[in-house]
Amino acid sequence: MVQRAHGPRLTAHGLRDKGQAVLLQGNEAMVEGALAAGCRFFAGYPITPATEISEMMSRRLPALGGTFIQMEDEIASLGAVIGASLAGAKAMTATSGPGFSLMQENLGFACMAEVPCVIVNVMRGGPSTGLPTHVSQGDVQQARWGTHGDHPIIVLAVATTRDCFEVTVQAFNLSEKYRTPVIILSDEVVAHTREKIVLPPPATFEVVDRLRPNMPPEWYIPYEDTPRGVPPMAVFGDGYRYHVTGLVHDVHGFPTERPDEIVPFLNRLHRKISQHFGDIQLVQDYLAADAEVLVIAYGSVARSAKRAVNYARDRGVKAGLSKLITLWPFPRRLLEPHLRRVRAVLVPELNFGQISREVKRINQGQTRVEKLNRLDGNLITPEEILERLVKL
Repeated sequence: MVQRAHGPRLTAHGLRDKGQAVLLQGNEAMVEGALAAGCRFFAGYPITPATEISEMMSRRLPALGGTFIQMEDEIASLGAVIGASLAGAKAMTATSGPGFSLMQENLGFACMAEVPCVIVNVMRGGPSTGLPTHVSQGDVQQARWGTHGDHPIIVLAVATTRDCFEVTVQAFNLSEKYRTPVIILSDEVVAHTREKIVLPPPATFEVVDRLRPNMPPEWYIPYEDTPRGVPPMAVFGDGYRYHVTGLVHDVHGFPTERPDEIVPFLNRLHRKISQHFGDIQLVQDYLAADAEVLVIAYGSVARSAKRAVNYARDRGVKAGLSKLITLWPFPRRLLEPHLRRVRAVLVPELNFGQISREVKRINQGQTRVEKLNRLDGNLITPEEILERLVKL
């Protein structure tokens, strides 16, 4: 057993001892989740309010035989992550809004080349340098549409320190399972809130590894269609030679301009996500089953919303909460039953209303949808949400 004075209790393998109650901030819990999921490569560039993820990875990964690299910028960071993933490592980077903007071109490359990786964006106020030390949720639509082209993407959100551990594990699982980049949206408040959590033993949660080819190298077709839409992924260096490009390519990975190859390939990229919505789309309901007014929230605002729902119940208002874990693909099938039943919906956000637009889009006049927005870098309080719920 390795013991570090005044530090976390670690096993001989460098992982934090499971079953131990620990006080962690959100950023630290994300590192624990990534390591538990098998992440062994991290490349990044320091940026507020995500820097603690890089700092902790720089200490923890070497103890596990992994690799940490501080890159010269965020463009290079995601490029290194893509290369490490192609070489077989579960790989991750972390940044905030300005750095996330720089990553968009390589994010598109990872989508096209079907390279699994996890990208954490700890949101802060923007645009540009904005409010570096204050909370915001302004990157929600950028996470969906930031990179060019008509591409599928998986985006998850975290609201608590426990979410930071569990959702990070889930992000790696989804990335490996569907050969796609997965984005985790955190925010400054979630990242720096410290809470006591007990990290679960490894046997209590699933860890998924990418499907590897089991045929001889000469039979391997790197981008073949399969019933799941996800071809097996060979590791560079294992004798499976194949071409990787950001161009639209045929099943062997070589660029093509043939419509009979372009259309099936792009359809498969979308189908591998759309036919697995039941596995990908995650929502946590709280007192929503009999709610007459519903709050739809995510991130740090979901914490205020849960408290507001409790306050509302104490006042005799039947309020409930749907906390979004999956933001994209937007969990329409999980929200529509509530929209058909409740009297009104409130969508509080730390932006001008980026998810409220999606709620209104799927609502189609079934119920009343209102938004509550804050833009000054401060939290929406439970009292502000409660006031609106009482009026609704």
